[in-house]
Amino acid sequence: MIALHDLPLVNASLNGAAAALLAAGYGFIRRGQVARHRACMLCALAVSALFLISYLVYHAQVGSVRFTAGGWPRTLYFAILLTHTPLAASIVPLALVTAWQALSGRFDRHVRIARWTLPLWLYVSVTGVLIYMMLYQWFPSNEL
Repeated sequence: MIALHDLPLVNASLNGAAAALLAAGYGFIRRGQVARHRACMLCALAVSALFLISYLVYHAQVGSVRFTAGGWPRTLYFAILLTHTPLAASIVPLALVTAWQALSGRFDRHVRIARWTLPLWLYVSVTGVLIYMMLYQWFPSNEL
């Protein structure tokens, strides 16, 4: 059983896995390996859905977690957070629409939106890991 205090690490791991799957999926489609691309992207969607559930469960129980470090770490943290948060909210509809276009066989529309979705989704996944590292590893001030 996963304890509540384990969820931030679970969330960061899911974000890291999503980033790896997205990068692999991109590599596969660049080499024309459509089935592998599809598998990676659907797995990235599933991993991201698990992340969202875990994230919501954690924050429903704990609330917001304050970043209490000062100086340059605080500036960096909030610069990342201020870009991460709105982009994270946009990824849910973007990823769903992008996947739907591909699964519906509308590949021209899929490619057009995927050019935006992929880099934004990668950014959100990677910065999610960075936020975890800053909050819980590099500048911890919160007891889990």
